[in-house]
Amino acid sequence: MFVDIAKVYVKGGDGGDGIVSYRRELYVPEGGPAGGDGGDGGDVIFRVDEGLRTLMDFRYQKHFKAPRGEKGKTKSMHGANAEDMIVRVPPGTVVIDDDTKEVIADLTRHGQEVIVAKGGKGGRGNTRFATANNPAPEIAEKGEEGQERWVVLELKVMADVGLVGFPSVGKSTLLSVVSAAQPKIGAYHFTTLTPNLGVVDVEEGRSFVMADLPGLIEGAHEGVGLGHEFLRHVERTRVIAHVVDMSGTEGRDPYDDWVVINKELREYNEKLANRPQIVVANKMDIPEAQDNLELFKEQLKEHGHEEMEIIAISAATRQGIRELLYRLADMVEAVPVEPLVDETPKTEERKVYKYEGRDRENEFRIRRENDTFIVEGEAIERLAKRTQFGSYDAMQRFAHILRKMGVDRELRKRGAQDGHFVRIGDYEFEFVEHED
Repeated sequence: MFVDIAKVYVKGGDGGDGIVSYRRELYVPEGGPAGGDGGDGGDVIFRVDEGLRTLMDFRYQKHFKAPRGEKGKTKSMHGANAEDMIVRVPPGTVVIDDDTKEVIADLTRHGQEVIVAKGGKGGRGNTRFATANNPAPEIAEKGEEGQERWVVLELKVMADVGLVGFPSVGKSTLLSVVSAAQPKIGAYHFTTLTPNLGVVDVEEGRSFVMADLPGLIEGAHEGVGLGHEFLRHVERTRVIAHVVDMSGTEGRDPYDDWVVINKELREYNEKLANRPQIVVANKMDIPEAQDNLELFKEQLKEHGHEEMEIIAISAATRQGIRELLYRLADMVEAVPVEPLVDETPKTEERKVYKYEGRDRENEFRIRRENDTFIVEGEAIERLAKRTQFGSYDAMQRFAHILRKMGVDRELRKRGAQDGHFVRIGDYEFEFVEHED
């Protein structure tokens, strides 16, 4: 079974917690803080493996969660960072964020990697919070939660030449003749339901990969017929071999077929209109085909497409096959491989929260539900998740930061009084009047 789309859940490992610890050494009666930081959680990484050809494995495993970092240790020793989780994917896989629909990566080369879920940073131990005013703090941070999201994997066939055309024009027959591929061939529409790949060896040691793609029909760009399941793979091909049944045995006009298919390609992706294309006039062994070919050329000229290259063949009798393969090999070599997304390395962005200021990262919103005030903001919610509320010192630090950010002042403006509740993320507190 060919599987070319899958939806999976990925989660980076949580960071390990920092710990509260103190030096306990002989002849050191008042040892200072010695709690180490937690280790970083593992990343979930997708890596291209050229031995894979489908997304079949993702039908059976849909959840990928990296391990968490180790907790901090005594004597100011850091916990170990967790190992990354490596997930193998076939070449041609496009990774898309399911919520934002943003293309995260276009994975085409063997060994290429992308981090799809970043692991959380480890929490700081109490060694990090020692100050002149508080030389022995009872403060340590929880590890940061790892990134989690659903991603969609789309496999777009990695082929140099894509055979396009209406159903039953002879694409599968052509592929079977020029390569060792054995596609299913039948005299009915949509015999080919999934892409078939074949390596075509041309003399002089040249070769290229050819894909027999499912047949198109009018309205495919809107999903009609095999629609998007077909067009997804055309995006990847470097050269389009447009197979036309020049015999017209099914009562269709060859020129109309050519116009309709090109319209569907253009409607789906404007870039496909500029992709190098050659017309493969097939079934030339049938008597009516030669007259139809002459008419086809005249119609191309009338509509300003006289530059379109045409090679007449018969896949059944192998007429013109050698000429076609040489021409396709030349075209493939002249076209560079272009990724679907920009592969320029991006500088990793990790926000550093400065609680003292009111920059954009520290912005927060307050809304009220009955006697509960809900405070929302990325920095505040992140701070709450990393605070160990069982520690008095940690609670004091949390409250101090909120006052510095202006949360207390804004709550009072909204009418918060003693006895009201304040919710931040998953935590709920009782509001206590405090003068700045």
